[in-house]
Amino acid sequence: MVSLEKTRSLENHVHSSSLEALSSYFTKMRGGNAPTVNSLNLTNHLFTALGSFLGVGLIAWLNSFYDIALLFPSLGASAVLIFAACQVPMAQPRNVIGGHLVSATAGVMVYQFFGNQWWTIALAVTLAIFAMNVTKTLHPPGGATAFIAVYTGQSFSYILSPVGLGAFLLVVIAVIVNNFSANRKYPEFWL
Repeated sequence: MVSLEKTRSLENHVHSSSLEALSSYFTKMRGGNAPTVNSLNLTNHLFTALGSFLGVGLIAWLNSFYDIALLFPSLGASAVLIFAACQVPMAQPRNVIGGHLVSATAGVMVYQFFGNQWWTIALAVTLAIFAMNVTKTLHPPGGATAFIAVYTGQSFSYILSPVGLGAFLLVVIAVIVNNFSANRKYPEFWL
């Protein structure tokens, strides 16, 4: 009888712990309070628009030399960060340039060794995320840069040009345009 009671007690404890863990897991999905939204600042939005137009326009012009249309979404997403959210860590030059270079390298290496398969695209993006985390250059558009490298079958030249060149030019334009505004400072840090 004693062992049966201990067994039931242990089962109840395990069941209770499992329910608590499951409840805790789903509770995390509720989220929290939405961040406060800053008031509309037309000047700030105009600098965002100007920077985006110049940066993405330059990238579009460069594409006439490279003809890798799929690279636009990756660099366009970088433009959103460096012009509309220039204060966040993922928008800083180290992250923009480093994240794209690390990701392009991961993508090209995976393609060169394993070719273009569904799993090699997944591997390239996964390695890019891992490498960006390790090198402290996390930049979400870098995942697309790795994807593109495999999907379009890029060689090692893709890393420095157009990817490195494109990321560098976006940062240069961001440094120039963002600092025209009295309300902006870019970059927050270089390294």
